[in-house]
Amino acid sequence: MNTVVGYTTYIELIRPLIRDKNIISTTMTKEVERVQKAIDTSLKGKPCAIVSSGDPGIYAMAGLAFEICKKKNLFIKTPFSSIEPENEKKSLHIEVVPGIPALCAGASLLGAPLTHDFATISLSDLLTSWETIERRIEAAAGADFVIVLYNPKSKRRIDQIIKAQKIILKYRDKMTPVGIVTGAMRKNQDVKIIPLKDLHTAAVNMQTTVFIGSSASIKYLDYMFTPRGYDKKYNFDESK
Repeated sequence: MNTVVGYTTYIELIRPLIRDKNIISTTMTKEVERVQKAIDTSLKGKPCAIVSSGDPGIYAMAGLAFEICKKKNLFIKTPFSSIEPENEKKSLHIEVVPGIPALCAGASLLGAPLTHDFATISLSDLLTSWETIERRIEAAAGADFVIVLYNPKSKRRIDQIIKAQKIILKYRDKMTPVGIVTGAMRKNQDVKIIPLKDLHTAAVNMQTTVFIGSSASIKYLDYMFTPRGYDKKYNFDESK
């Protein structure tokens, strides 16, 4: 891979691994610019990697890459595609390499909060209207999913996490366990479990993933888990 494109913060995390590469980095909110530069580089016949945090297909750059390619009417050949392009100059190969999303990294630190059904919702309203986000929170809370919240708070968005808490409290007990994981697997990693009633007081930011338990979720010692239902089918009595 000759060129690596990414958000400045993510580039710095892997800089020791890419010292011999041509690096293109941009700041926050420049996602479209980054992906367009990566596509332009690839169309010139130079292999290029777009770096995302977590998994590239979860709130990250893979979807945007496909979206821009479609807009430009480019032919996309994947490792599993059998269709050949009509114009090689307007075609490129795309391979999405899976990663470890924040919800998996955070869940492993908390214990096992995602053992049963869950819903993931981003509280960022930069690209999705808050009205839509509220409907999704209401639906997930009403259906008793474990709810994973991405992007709970930024410098400009400070009230969304409080609004989400109020919606969920209509459906959940105030003592429902909530896992707060910031900087999972990074140097600034911080993990704690609090009751839902205290969520509005939690220190959260754009590196935080919030895990709100379902009605079945349990805090045990310093861990949080959601039973799958084995206790209803099997006898856990150690004396038998």
